[in-house]
Parts: sequence; structure tokens; C-alpha cells
Amino acid sequence: MMRFEGKAVLVTGAATGIGRATAIAFAREGASVMIGDIDDRADETVAMILGEGGRAAFRKTDVRKAGDLDELVAQCLDRFGRMDAAFNNAGVLPPQRPIHEIPEDELDLAIDVDFKGVFFAMQSEIRHFLSVGGGAIVNTASVGALIADPNMSAYCAMKHAVSGLTKAAAVEYAQMGIRVNAIAPGFVVTPMTQHWADSNEFTDMFFAQNISGRAARPEEIAPTVLHLCSDGASFINGATFTIDGGQTAH
Repeated sequence: MMRFEGKAVLVTGAATGIGRATAIAFAREGASVMIGDIDDRADETVAMILGEGGRAAFRKTDVRKAGDLDELVAQCLDRFGRMDAAFNNAGVLPPQRPIHEIPEDELDLAIDVDFKGVFFAMQSEIRHFLSVGGGAIVNTASVGALIADPNMSAYCAMKHAVSGLTKAAAVEYAQMGIRVNAIAPGFVVTPMTQHWADSNEFTDMFFAQNISGRAARPEEIAPTVLHLCSDGASFINGATFTIDGGQTAH
């Protein structure tokens, strides 16, 4: 399929993991992909897309700064002439600590990247979509937006906030042709979660609770994002899609 032929998509946090896999998937279906990331490994993602004959560009972007997101949208429009969808995926995974031991700087980082980064991105994207009559936004939440695990309070709180923000934006902008949805991945093996994958204690505990008995690959998350950004999802709005291999069904 070439569902995104002639369209342009913005992706934050595409240097590695879910963001990289999704950016490549968009390009394989015809989209021009504008990547925003603070990590220079996003250059590798662009090179992979270009190597397959696709179209992509990278602008170094700190999602904690609203102005950086405005510039990213402007760069997408300047480079590709349009922006039809956006995947707000940039995030951090704070160190695991009980609530009473979390230092202020770690809490601030979770708030600034995992919540405000999505909020600022949506502001910039929505301003553009209002000017052109609509568009699709997908935010990365987590199963941490649905359930909680010990020593992950800051992360869970911010992902709950992303899910709530997604619903609020969908309600505000549905009549303007803007759809806003979120995904809630379970355990996906990426550079950010590799330390969990390398821990036999963690994987034994996790796999005992997950009916799939394994972690996901980033490439297994990307198709849901593409669907939610496509015309085939025209009646899906304000939803958070769980992609967890049955973790929360257990």
C-alpha cells in the first residue's frame, strides 16, 4: 500500500526505537518524513529512508522548547510543502525509584519531555492543521497510561496525562477536521528499554504476566500509528490504543 503518497508526516523521537521504525514505515508507504529529535542518531534514520529511495529530513529539536516545535513544523512545510499528520513520540524513561526518593530534577525531566513535549508539539501542529482544514495526530502514551507499576510513578503520571490530553484535544478540535489519538505500547525492546531486556529477573517477571510471553519489536508498533494517521481511521478520535501483547488483559 501507498497510503501516504504525496503526503508529509512529522515524527518526533525518531532517532531509535518506535520512532525510527514508524518513520521508516511512513516513508515506505510514500510519505515525506520530517524528523525532530535531540539525538543525532536521527541522521541514521534519515539515511536509512533515503537509502530505500524515500524522502526524509532531520532538524535537531528539543521538545522541551515550544519554539523548537514551531521551527520543526515550519521546516516540514518549507522542505515538503505540507504536513498531513504528526506522531509525537519523543519521551524519556526516568530511573526507577519509589515516590519518596525521586529528586526534583528527575521529576522535572519527566514533566518537561513526556508531557510538555507532547503538549508543545500538539500546539504547533494544531495551529497548522487549523489553517489547512484538518490533520491527524498520534501521541505515544504507554500501558503506563492505563496501569501502574512500582517505582515508575513519574512516568505513569505523565503517560496518564498524555492520554487525557489526547482526549481533550480530540473533543476541542473534532469539528475542525483534526483527529487526535494515542497509542499505549507495552514492553518494547528499544535502546531506552534494553536494560530491562538484559535483566533475567525483569524478563522472567514480565513474561510470566504477559500472555504473549515476549516483548514487542518497534516494527510491531508502527502499523497502528500508520492506521491512525490514515484515511482508514477517519472515525477514530480521542482513543488510546493498547498494543501490549495482552499484558493488561491478564
